[in-house]
Amino acid sequence: MRACIVCAWLLALLISLPAHAPAQDLPTGTITGTVLVTGTDAPLEGAQITVLTTDRRALTDARGRFVLTGIAPGIWRLQIRAIGYAPQIVPDIAVGSGKPSSVVVRLTPVPRELLSVDVTASYFTPSIQATTSTQVLSAEAVRRAPGVQEDVIRAVALLPGVGITQPGRNDLVVRGGAPFENLFLVDGIEVPNINHFGTQGSTGGPLSLINIDAVEQTSFSTGGFAARYGDRTASVTSITLREGSRERFGGEFSLSATGGFAIVEGPLGRDGSLYLSARRSYLDLLFKAAGFGFIPAYVDGQLKVVQQLDNRTTLSFLVVGADGTVTFTNDDPEKRYTNSRVAAPSQRQYFSGLTWRRLLSGGVLDVVLGRTYTRYTTIQNDSLDPPSPIFRAFSTEGETSLRVDLTKQLSPTFELSGGAVTRYASQLEYDLLVPGALRRDATLAPRPLALDTSFTADRQALYGQLAWQATPRLRTTTGLRLDRYGFLDGASRVSPRIGARYAINSTTTATASLGRYWQAPSYIWLVGDPSNRLLSPFRADQIVVGIEQLPRPDLKLQVEVFAKGYRQYPRRQFRREAVLAPSGFDDVTSDIPFGLEPLAAEATGRSVGIEFLAQKQLSDLPFFGLASLTIARTTFEGGDGVQRPGSFDTPVIANTVIGWRPNPTWEISGKVRVARGLPTTPFLTDGAFAGLQQFARWNQGERLPTFGALDVRVDRRWSLRRAQIVTYLDIQNLTGRENVSGLQWNQRTRAVEQNTSLGLLPSIGFSIDF
Repeated sequence: MRACIVCAWLLALLISLPAHAPAQDLPTGTITGTVLVTGTDAPLEGAQITVLTTDRRALTDARGRFVLTGIAPGIWRLQIRAIGYAPQIVPDIAVGSGKPSSVVVRLTPVPRELLSVDVTASYFTPSIQATTSTQVLSAEAVRRAPGVQEDVIRAVALLPGVGITQPGRNDLVVRGGAPFENLFLVDGIEVPNINHFGTQGSTGGPLSLINIDAVEQTSFSTGGFAARYGDRTASVTSITLREGSRERFGGEFSLSATGGFAIVEGPLGRDGSLYLSARRSYLDLLFKAAGFGFIPAYVDGQLKVVQQLDNRTTLSFLVVGADGTVTFTNDDPEKRYTNSRVAAPSQRQYFSGLTWRRLLSGGVLDVVLGRTYTRYTTIQNDSLDPPSPIFRAFSTEGETSLRVDLTKQLSPTFELSGGAVTRYASQLEYDLLVPGALRRDATLAPRPLALDTSFTADRQALYGQLAWQATPRLRTTTGLRLDRYGFLDGASRVSPRIGARYAINSTTTATASLGRYWQAPSYIWLVGDPSNRLLSPFRADQIVVGIEQLPRPDLKLQVEVFAKGYRQYPRRQFRREAVLAPSGFDDVTSDIPFGLEPLAAEATGRSVGIEFLAQKQLSDLPFFGLASLTIARTTFEGGDGVQRPGSFDTPVIANTVIGWRPNPTWEISGKVRVARGLPTTPFLTDGAFAGLQQFARWNQGERLPTFGALDVRVDRRWSLRRAQIVTYLDIQNLTGRENVSGLQWNQRTRAVEQNTSLGLLPSIGFSIDF
């Protein structure tokens, strides 16, 4: 509470300050950046960089780098042009009088037949790796989005096809798929879960451990993703972290209503850079002050070092670590009962990577050596005094990976990419306790699970993809991927993928993709029952057809129709009507957690829908925004042959974000999110088994009420002589609506009750960079 008071006092003080230093000493800022060729990442020399509406210009050098100085503080747009390449406009370059702003731009070659055509610079650059269902978000777009808590994953959830699980979590439910179907990469490293207090065997959690200041850009694909990405069936989120400034040392300090972080960055050696950040929450202080018995706390840190070895070779090292703990205060019966309904997910984790990049003649070679490690400590207690554990899951998962990716421009019309991945999980250790009362079979007989086991696992993959610019209007991609799962008795699976983009005219493009995607079961599922070691990978066959239009260079309209069919999906043996669909487990008494039960790779499912997207970038019109609408249905067929709604079936999802920047110092934005409620499974309400779910009616109960939330945010900037200050007020759920996130059995009242989210939730904060 004291921290909130301090933030409010500082915010009030800062608002009273003038927006700039005295007129005789007006502050200025610097923009640094690099221009590369899309696909091969070759540096582009001689590209012209223009700060729109000013006379500030620069040319890139032999390494593709440029520096623009003397820029007035504010939000600027860069126009980048080079002969033989499609021009591009990069919006949302936040320039302050503190540390330099950095940007990396990739220009796409223009077919030879169009070189004489005057091409209008666009704010949108289509992905050449994926032909459909791919969007790119800048760090600034994530930071300013209302209600996302500067969490890159929550910002992605505003895009088409992404559903809602619970308001307090960032699980991505993509086109009806479960959260465990999503792939996350950070600088090319596959990360099992990038969240604090994440769900084991899945990918979601309350908050990402990635500091938004470190993000260069985020690419999100909901279907049709390239052959280089595998072992997931729903989506790919690829986060690229920026390197530290090579110009000078600088830093940033930020304080908000829930925590604070500090950053140091600057040049390293003759031609390198350093980026270091640390963050700590003080949720523990707030929860204690409010008298809660459930007390979470977390810290995290990031280090990225980049060294340019020569004109063609770069070596970089990244490590991201986090520690999150949950403790309980059980000093009265009410707190003990409330805490007995919560699984405490303490978690310690890190991931690291060493990347060697070599620019070739017309190509690029990347070699990434990665390591991921997570230690889960999840406990749920009873309500006695003192409390005793009724559930325990102590797990360690550590995996080393080696990835090689090669991209080569064979000719002006052909581009070849290929690579290989090998992963070895050397630490898979599980100490589990699930009593029979929490793990019952189909006859409701108790089936307790207690084990302390470990094993290792290996997997490999090969892929290749050929992109062909068949005509100036038509580009096709054809890819093939082979995955081998050594820990699944050497099972091998082949994934063919094809896609096409056809430019109907200069502003309208038709897109299509067709592909097969395989995914292995999560490691923890394999210890849920001895028979689970016989599980096989499951697959999703996807087809996507769409059309994109750019009525203006800063406005994109998109419509896509998709169909997805599942085969060999994990079915629950103790709940034969149901497929496995874990998200967050706040209370293990509601159902068997983490897939710790017998499973069979036998279920089928399908998801079909249509998605609409309108996106407006900040331009000469001082408005920006995004609106998306998804209409879809997802069904699964379990062991009884009956089709039922999927656990994440959301027939209608609508999002709108709109912002206004009247001048360089103020920004006002709002977000509205509406979604049809998720299906539910009724509870038995009487008898000896009251409180258990009626799985004969799996997902056939009444749906949860419609979800709705309105968030608003106001940002204010100040530029001093050698520093910039940004303050904000972010109000989540402005209407105070208590959205229902699920149903839970109350053992005291012997009745079903609704779990509701918090009402209005204001947050204030500020940051200063220097």
